Amino acid sequence: MQFIDLGSQYQALKASIDSRIQRVLDHGQYIMGPEVRELEDSLESYTGAQHCITVSSGTEALLISLMALGIGRGDEVITTPFTFVATAEVIALLGATPVFVDIEADTCNIDAALIEGAITPRTKAIIPVSLYGQPCDMSEINTLAARHGNIPVIEDAAQSFGARYNGTRSCNLSTIGCTSFFPSKPLGCYGDGGAILTNDATLAKTMREIRVHGQEKRYHHTRVGVGGRMDTLQCAVVLAKLERFEWELGQRALAGECYLELIGRTDRAVVAPVVRPDRSSVWGQFTVQVNDRVAVLERLKAAGVPSAVHYPVPLHRQAAYRSACQISGSLTISEAVANRVVSLPMHPYLTSSAQARIIAALTGATSS
Repeated sequence: MQFIDLGSQYQALKASIDSRIQRVLDHGQYIMGPEVRELEDSLESYTGAQHCITVSSGTEALLISLMALGIGRGDEVITTPFTFVATAEVIALLGATPVFVDIEADTCNIDAALIEGAITPRTKAIIPVSLYGQPCDMSEINTLAARHGNIPVIEDAAQSFGARYNGTRSCNLSTIGCTSFFPSKPLGCYGDGGAILTNDATLAKTMREIRVHGQEKRYHHTRVGVGGRMDTLQCAVVLAKLERFEWELGQRALAGECYLELIGRTDRAVVAPVVRPDRSSVWGQFTVQVNDRVAVLERLKAAGVPSAVHYPVPLHRQAAYRSACQISGSLTISEAVANRVVSLPMHPYLTSSAQARIIAALTGATSS
């Protein structure tokens, strides 16, 4: 049993992946080759966003977005402490301050109702994270951002590409949407990669320049930038995977429903994730909450069930950020959830029989 089955995915897409990779090897344009623009066009069509800029990673997508907004020393960016470190890392790298507000206990997403209390004159952006594959309450976040002087909202959609909120795709829900094509993501490449999507033409132009060392044209640098291009080969892989992506999302949805049904029938000691009725999840992770996580992890391992913890230490408790962040209100839910979460195997090739084994092992672990 595998936590994420990239091998089965490759076998299903082998002809297309091999063909696209071979095409790149034949034309030899490994940096900014034609597949880069082809992928950007495809992602624009898929999300409905007007502009897509592919970049070298999801982290770089966030960094370039903040740079394009001119965020720097003395500025504040509101976000969640219950996320992968990259969300706060890029804020700190620019000399700005991450301001953490607490999360919802059932979705593990940032609590939109708490954001307004964290806004100050120094607030220059809000970064909600669409954790585990489900978008945050983006309408409420966008509304309060507009009410406070049109604060830019950057959706960290590293885990949610393909999800919907009120019918609109993740990455097209706010000022800027950033996603990751890390191999384990719902839409992944075979290395690092990411994308930025926006409907703001001025921001798009700025981010395209930042991506290539701040160049407006070759060797003419109009701004400070980074080397943030996505490799042509990685774009080719994502293009091949896009051909089967909707089918894979359907399989992920079925797997999520199966998990929820099995958990509902067998074990009240396991707290299942909640998906709000106005949105969908692509189940970037299927993460439950349990008591005595150490014992549960040990028993799952003994039963041959792979698992992971996303994430065991909230960012305000990380050594690098204890003195480099601000906390708005209490973060007790983030701390409690961090002690209870366990992620189970989730991928489009997960069978219902495997899921039954997984939940049986989980049930045995939590009832011991």
